[in-house]
Amino acid sequence: MNIWNIAVKEIKSSLREKRTFMFMLALPLILMLILGSALSNAFDDTRTVGDMRLLYKSDGTNEQVSTGWHAFITAIENEGVEVVQAGPGTDGNEEVRADRYTGYAVVSDDGIEFYGSSKNAIGSNILAGMLTVFADRYSLASAAYQVDPETALATITTAGQNDEFIRETTLHPNKKPRSIDYYAMAMTTMIGLYAMINASYLFSGERTNKTAIRLMAAPVSKGAIFTGKVIGCTVINLFFVLVVFLVSKFVFQADWGNHYGMVILVLLTEVVLAVSLGLGISFLFKGEGIRAINNIFTQVASFAGGAYFPIDQSGGFISLLSNFSPLHWVNTGLMQIIYTDNPTGAWFAITMNVSFATAFIIFSVFTVRRREGAFV
Repeated sequence: MNIWNIAVKEIKSSLREKRTFMFMLALPLILMLILGSALSNAFDDTRTVGDMRLLYKSDGTNEQVSTGWHAFITAIENEGVEVVQAGPGTDGNEEVRADRYTGYAVVSDDGIEFYGSSKNAIGSNILAGMLTVFADRYSLASAAYQVDPETALATITTAGQNDEFIRETTLHPNKKPRSIDYYAMAMTTMIGLYAMINASYLFSGERTNKTAIRLMAAPVSKGAIFTGKVIGCTVINLFFVLVVFLVSKFVFQADWGNHYGMVILVLLTEVVLAVSLGLGISFLFKGEGIRAINNIFTQVASFAGGAYFPIDQSGGFISLLSNFSPLHWVNTGLMQIIYTDNPTGAWFAITMNVSFATAFIIFSVFTVRRREGAFV
């Protein structure tokens, strides 16, 4: 009963702190709206390719090459590529440099030479890919004809008619986060980490408010005080996180997937980790040292964990640093469960959160038991 009363008192005290209340709710929602709107183009991987024009010159005398080339021209024209044969005296390279054509191809019996435009790199790469496929297929046909002409003809003909000769499939291929989706998740997990700030003042705040002596004089055990305050801090911070989660989902229409139970479990364990981390800091440092550690850790962890922008995991110092940020494994786990229905990352995040939270809680409990009198 004492534990419950202390927890309720802690929740009520947090709700009376208007500045804390507004900070924990207004900050993530405002950042979510600003970053989600301002950086929307950064999450749009759609690229528009303009008209592609291919200029070519045919110097080949091989009938098979000529037949295959004209079939190739017909095929890419059906896909919207304009193909023009170079006239006598036309300098194809100069035409490409002048940006009148996307690329210039010289077809001979020995192969194809292609000159792409640097001004239209995307279109040039697409044409180069088409020509590479044609050249590889012709080489395959030439080798096959030398062994079994009839089988080679049937194989090449079938492959050319099949639009899905190579078919690529992915799980939820079109399901990718929009900017508002990403920042809804990132701001929610960031504010969950900020629970460590409240937790770091659970006991030192009693001394600041001159209530530490009265608290210890009450006929309540240290264990009940400690447990009640930790539960109250965890509940109120989880409340803040869930409010941000619900507003992002129903007001900003952010996509949180279909596994809400797993998402909330990840967020809960993150809050527990943040509270235990704040407790550990409060017993390791005093006074302004607590504030300094809080500010440094929350900002570095938020930056490295991808709260402000996605972190490239290809390498580098920031990529290495992100591995030590709780937000990194929490955000990674949420991204996997939301967009690929893969719970592996979420369970890893839960395991990491619970493991570190347990370590800090145990440290805090032993510290409290060693101290006589007040907590602080």
